[in-house]
Amino acid sequence: MNLAPQITFRNLPPSEAVESSIRDHITKLNRYYDRITSCRVVVEGSTRHHQGNLYHIAIDLRVPGKELVVKRDPGHNQAHEDIYVAIRDAFDTAERELKEFVERQRS
Repeated sequence: MNLAPQITFRNLPPSEAVESSIRDHITKLNRYYDRITSCRVVVEGSTRHHQGNLYHIAIDLRVPGKELVVKRDPGHNQAHEDIYVAIRDAFDTAERELKEFVERQRS
C-alpha cells in the first residue's frame, strides 16, 4: 500500500493493541493484492448500553478503478462484544471482496 492506513475510533478511546491488530490485517490484505492505494478503518463502540458494548467496523479499501467498502454491523451477534472478533470478521469480509475483485479483473 502506498499510503499509511487511516484508523479512526468513535465512542471509545484509541488503543495501540487494536491499531496493531488492524495493521496486521491490512498487511495480510496487502500481501494478497499489493495495489491497494488506501485503506480507512473506523472502529465504533456501540452507544446502546442495554445491549452490551458491540463493535461496528467499517473498512474502505481503494484499489485501481474500484472502492471496496465493508461495514460490519454486529446486529445481535454477541461475539462482537470482543473487539478483536469484530475486526477479524470485518477483515474476513474485506478479504473475500478483494479476492472477488481480483478474480473479476483477471477474467
